[in-house]
Amino acid sequence: MEMIPLEQITPGTQTTSVAKPGVLIDTKALETLAEPLGKSAKMRIRQIRQWILQRGILDFDRMTDLPAGFRAELTEKMVPLSSRIANRQVSSDETEKLLLRMADGKEIECVLMREENRRTACISTQVGCGMGCVFCASGMFGVSRNLQAGEILEQLVHVRTRLKPDERLSHIVVMGMGEPMANLQNLMAALEVACHPDGFGLSARHITISTVGLPERIRELADAGKKYHLAVSLHAPEENLRTHLMPTNAKTGIRNILEAADYFFDTTGRQVTFEYILLAGLNDGPMQAEQLGSLLSHRKSHVNLIPFNPVSGLEFRRPLPDSVREFRDILDNFGVSSTVRKRKGADISAACGQLRREALVENATQPLEQVSN
Repeated sequence: MEMIPLEQITPGTQTTSVAKPGVLIDTKALETLAEPLGKSAKMRIRQIRQWILQRGILDFDRMTDLPAGFRAELTEKMVPLSSRIANRQVSSDETEKLLLRMADGKEIECVLMREENRRTACISTQVGCGMGCVFCASGMFGVSRNLQAGEILEQLVHVRTRLKPDERLSHIVVMGMGEPMANLQNLMAALEVACHPDGFGLSARHITISTVGLPERIRELADAGKKYHLAVSLHAPEENLRTHLMPTNAKTGIRNILEAADYFFDTTGRQVTFEYILLAGLNDGPMQAEQLGSLLSHRKSHVNLIPFNPVSGLEFRRPLPDSVREFRDILDNFGVSSTVRKRKGADISAACGQLRREALVENATQPLEQVSN
């Protein structure tokens, strides 16, 4: 099977400034370097990408099926990855959170989650987030820019370096920093590689894309004909409360979001998950549970209940276990299936954006000691 054309993998132009460009980011630089190889240039580029994506080899000298002279040129003029691990935290449950520093100095987060037979990468799509959800650490400093497709792929490579020899990456959740639907083109290009045999070889059914609910983009995703799973961050069952928690709701509205989710289900046949973060005393009461049950009772959907993970500087509180049980029981009475998300990485900066926020607060523009892979 042929490798996906490079222009599909890294659409757009290089936006970062780095002395040695990364081979997953700067397509033109790699093609120019390989051009003297003539007819074998495309094959050599494919081999480089296979070494990085399939085997996790991040040293050109170890790519032994490449000509020695070409390897030397690569080492002199390019780097396997343009980003590096600036900080790493490991939880007692073996969840690993990575703070990555991009070529332009911007920082993002990705996470490796271990659970039974699953090894899941949680990845980001933007530097920061512009959606303004009041309970989220990712958006506290706004959004700087979209990530390129290659930068999204690099997160998967970094996560893969953390796997043990008997582990393999099995799932992806696009639930990190940023709004995935606001960078859909680059995300789709990266996921195409993630699912390709010459990439990570993952099943599209093992990839979940989370969104605050951008109706037009949800429909665009549905029309793409992929089998990705959609998770809509609902977090409130009525307009005023949702607009308070998620300001973008003022422009979209719950009804339009639900109609787009219905379209996604009708088009793809994939059940939609609605994420609902439980904030003590705000949206976790019996009345909100009944409103949510009424909204979803006639839809084939699932609710992922997420007890709030405390964030320093935010006043919201985690709900009591009894409140969570009562909320779920009410949904069950409406015939709405639900689960309570297990808390992962509780003893580290687990909530999305916290590690980056801590680095920004501590003036992390100064070079940090690179954590060994």
